[in-house]
Amino acid sequence: MILSKFVDELLIPPVLKPCQKNQYDTYYEVNMTEFRQSLHSELMETTVWGYEGSYPGPTIEVESGERVWIKWINNLPKKHLFPIDYTVHGAHRDVPDVRTVVHVHGASVEWESDGYPESWFTKGFEQVGPYFKKKIYQYTNNMRASTLWYHDHALGITRLNVYAGLAGFYLIRNQGERLLNLPSGQYDIPLIIQDKSFNEDGSLFYPKQPDKTVQELETSIVPEFFGDTNLVNGKIWPYLKVEARKYRFRLLNASNSRFYRIRLDSGQHMYQIGTDRGFMEYPIGIKELTLAPAERAEVIIDFTNLEGKNIVMKNDAPAPFPIGQPASQNTGTVMEFRVSLPLKSIDTSVIPSYLETLPKMNEQTASRERHLTLDQATDQYGREIMLLDNKDWEAPISENPKLGTIEIWNFINVTQDTHPIHIHLIDFQVLDRRTFDVERFKKERVIHYTSQVMPPEPQERGLKDTVRVNPNEVTRIIMHFDTFAGLYVWHCHMLEHEDYEMMRPFMVIR
Repeated sequence: MILSKFVDELLIPPVLKPCQKNQYDTYYEVNMTEFRQSLHSELMETTVWGYEGSYPGPTIEVESGERVWIKWINNLPKKHLFPIDYTVHGAHRDVPDVRTVVHVHGASVEWESDGYPESWFTKGFEQVGPYFKKKIYQYTNNMRASTLWYHDHALGITRLNVYAGLAGFYLIRNQGERLLNLPSGQYDIPLIIQDKSFNEDGSLFYPKQPDKTVQELETSIVPEFFGDTNLVNGKIWPYLKVEARKYRFRLLNASNSRFYRIRLDSGQHMYQIGTDRGFMEYPIGIKELTLAPAERAEVIIDFTNLEGKNIVMKNDAPAPFPIGQPASQNTGTVMEFRVSLPLKSIDTSVIPSYLETLPKMNEQTASRERHLTLDQATDQYGREIMLLDNKDWEAPISENPKLGTIEIWNFINVTQDTHPIHIHLIDFQVLDRRTFDVERFKKERVIHYTSQVMPPEPQERGLKDTVRVNPNEVTRIIMHFDTFAGLYVWHCHMLEHEDYEMMRPFMVIR
């Protein structure tokens, strides 16, 4: 199937309006439903899942410190859009095929509102998972201005639910952000980037792997999924008409497994101002930007003096990353900017020389340092499986930081993939990376470093909640467990990996 590029205009997700709001609380109700939506004008409408009848879901905008209550409502059909693999943990035949639980990715919340993978619920709350606590989630939003996102997190089928369309932006704003005089309003645009593949009838394609030798194995989870088209805000290779002025873009990689290494074919700089959890201290000029699944970055692109130009956002990240197949002409194209709109008014927005103070955490204050491996194994059916610290989901909890303490985690990657590791509840700072002798480590279980310490990349020098852990490297992060106690998870955010054992619970204790 050959589709034309840049024939559909980029859609901006609507901002969700609250059901009730007073000086103390804001209350939303968000329905999850199945519907048909046009993802490309040359395709028949596609059946997708979404929040409030929209794929991607509407943007939820809140203020720092605003107390928000959200009732997430599952109104999805009982039959899933995609085949269920019943050999995957949490997806056995004794639970409903269609179940959901929403995680606001990057939010610091009490564990009952975090979207624990086993806190799932079905349509009308007819059935609930073993950890389900309440129907209405509370978000205190005691955080900096930042670009978060919400998505499904049901154990064993996260990859299917997010791929079906259950994802959207959650933006935290504050007065300090407004005082920076960044591009705002219609010039502040969120971009959710995903890859998908399609059948001839316009329906979403997700691979099946029937195994005739194992009766219960109707379909097999794949090691990773990579689509052959890129979508931005639910449109395949869209275009955006812009004025010859500065724009702020909030970039989110919401793909199942694909990494993006983004650049503009004009060769011009982008000015990065933010990471996953808020502003950096200073903007940096960059020619390219790497985003692993779930990573976010905020950039300013200046279209001044480019009237009449068409600028294409390109991607050259291999899949799998970093040593897989190079991007094709299709997967190497993301979207197009057309500098064709008349300037409505003089652009008085700025790229500030200074954004926000980010206190650096001192390694000497850490009460504990953990060493955690990223491992590759084979399951009972001969399939590839990825593990954290060589443990599966059901293994007893082994990470139990104490509330109020600072810890350093060393991620030791002995696989061939870069894994985006996401830790719920907290933000962290990347300390450094260092290569090591993997084969020697496998034999002796002792780390022999083979390089000097490498500082974090400039684009990572902010607050993070997802970090790229490269093969043959030890990646160190530091974090302060200073908000809530309770049960949370950490996992690889390649959804095929996350669904099949590369996720572990952790408990913050008092």
